[in-house]
Amino acid sequence: MVIVKGLDPTSGVPLYLQVERSLQQRVDDGEWVPGQRLPTEEELGRAYGVSRVTVRQAVARLADRGVLVREQGRGTFVRDTRLTAGARWVTSFTTELAQLGHSAGSRVLGQAIVTAGEEGLPPEMQLAADARMLRLRRLRTDGSRPVGVQTALLPLDRFPGLADIDFTDRSLYQTLNERYGLVPREAVETFTVGGVLDEDAATLGVAAGAHAFYVERLTFDAHGPFEHVRSVMRGDRYRVRLALRTP
Repeated sequence: MVIVKGLDPTSGVPLYLQVERSLQQRVDDGEWVPGQRLPTEEELGRAYGVSRVTVRQAVARLADRGVLVREQGRGTFVRDTRLTAGARWVTSFTTELAQLGHSAGSRVLGQAIVTAGEEGLPPEMQLAADARMLRLRRLRTDGSRPVGVQTALLPLDRFPGLADIDFTDRSLYQTLNERYGLVPREAVETFTVGGVLDEDAATLGVAAGAHAFYVERLTFDAHGPFEHVRSVMRGDRYRVRLALRTP
């Protein structure tokens, strides 16, 4: 472990803040690449000549800012920020990751026929409470790494036979296009931030309460809304970047 120079106890800047700045600079300089595990708190403490408490405080601040991510039982890693969703067309998760140079995967967690009334769909769907829906719940991955759990709801009156299709490693939007001629036109997404629930934690490979994006999406084609999706996306592996302009 390299001994780090440059901390100045007499500068008036708290040591934890000096360690934080140094760790940030080392990440920025590429000493630790995205996905790489950092040395332990004990090792960093020896390298910087400070206590583990000081190191823990610096690492916690970087984790809160999204630079690092701590995984229970595994250690602290440089966050992989390459999976960043910016301004997009109305596309599937598969297409979105392909545009970012990543390989999307999925695992079907559940596929069932439900009613609109059971699912509490938004009024924009304009469906009767007894309307039959396909509920497709999938784990979405970047390669083999869990990114999010998505639950899509689609009306079976519009898509007869959809519930009989196996969506393992199959794009839902590609299927809708090829089989039903559907072309999505627009979507409205709402993002909130919260903790991962107990029932999703093991599937996503995080501790319950870990930071996550909760996303609700209503998607439209030429005939109106055809899909409602609820997603929980790992906060350490998924980011949203928006371009803002003066009107």
